[in-house]
Amino acid sequence: MALIGYDEALALLSAGIEPLEGETIALAQAQGRVLAAPVTARISFPAGDASAMDGIAVRDADVTPGTAVRLIGTSYAGQPFSGTLGSGEGVRIFTGALLPDGADRVIMQEHVRFEDDLAHVGEGYGPGWHVRRAGEDFGKGDLLLPAGCLMGTGQLLCAAGGDVGEIMAVRRPRVRILATGSELVEPGEAAAHAATIPDSVSPAIAALVCNWGGEVVDRTRLPDDLPALAAWAGEALADADVIVVTGGASVGARDFAQAMFADAPLEPVFSKVAIKPGKPVWIARSGKTRIVGLPGNPSSALVTARLFLAPLLAALGGRPMAVALDWQDRKVEADPRQDGDREVFLIAETVGGTVRPVSRQNSGGQSQWALANCLLRSARSRQDSDGTWKVPCLPF
Repeated sequence: MALIGYDEALALLSAGIEPLEGETIALAQAQGRVLAAPVTARISFPAGDASAMDGIAVRDADVTPGTAVRLIGTSYAGQPFSGTLGSGEGVRIFTGALLPDGADRVIMQEHVRFEDDLAHVGEGYGPGWHVRRAGEDFGKGDLLLPAGCLMGTGQLLCAAGGDVGEIMAVRRPRVRILATGSELVEPGEAAAHAATIPDSVSPAIAALVCNWGGEVVDRTRLPDDLPALAAWAGEALADADVIVVTGGASVGARDFAQAMFADAPLEPVFSKVAIKPGKPVWIARSGKTRIVGLPGNPSSALVTARLFLAPLLAALGGRPMAVALDWQDRKVEADPRQDGDREVFLIAETVGGTVRPVSRQNSGGQSQWALANCLLRSARSRQDSDGTWKVPCLPF
């Protein structure tokens, strides 16, 4: 396939992506999930007229400043008074408690003097009635959250308040990650083995997958052995929504990232993109499974994962791809544009209100990521009338 631009690659990636099917999960596990079905209230809230203050529940027609009412009981939240209020009577009531039958207002305790079983009403107790009316917040059957809603802390509170214990959520994409390369070992082991290097890419990709709603079901390293890689590919295609392969994307004698899928009917989405870093990135489909091939160089892998894998996971998980591509103009100290036949994405850090490319932009480097927290699309930079340079910035 011909070398294509970044925007064309994104358009090809987005074609035909549909959210995964829904699954029922407990509300306690819903943080960060996307609703596959709307959430409606199972109860009204408040369930009945309830007090908004501590004080006394009375009949408004019975009280004026200087009135004394006889207290006949107490109403607590969760333990309401079961009787009925008669003329000249009141009930001690606390915030959240249901009003007793016959009462229609609450007088704050700051305006009440208690003496034995009498409550003396003072001046200035109005005008508020301090009553939350039944169903004032929502009624039974009301829509609380629409399908497609991303569940966060506020949405969890809303659903729980409606007595919802389970939701139908879009299933999280199942992701298998394979780091290829005979030289790779688990971080912490390279010092003891000559000619090896720590696998820094797959742990970082696994973290990115989790950040964008995926579920890492396998993270494996394999040497550059085609039969072993092909066997792993066959197993991965059986149950993964997304397969991420790092390394082996060039044309070397031991670059098997695409050859390992020779037994599968791969449908290429794109192969190689005119970007720097990350030109070797490729994506293909096999049935419903997407295969994402990332370069083996650490910076190239992380940049292309942010540019392509993050929006893919967002879309499969029920969110628009655009949420993972939220480019926002930020001030930059100088024009970041660079000449060349590939579009350059710069690794950058945020310093106050300005973004600054890190000093090292080496595709194989790793130390620059200690400070980096965003990417800059340098080709789209512009200079405002006041001389300030702005550049589209994508947070990590």
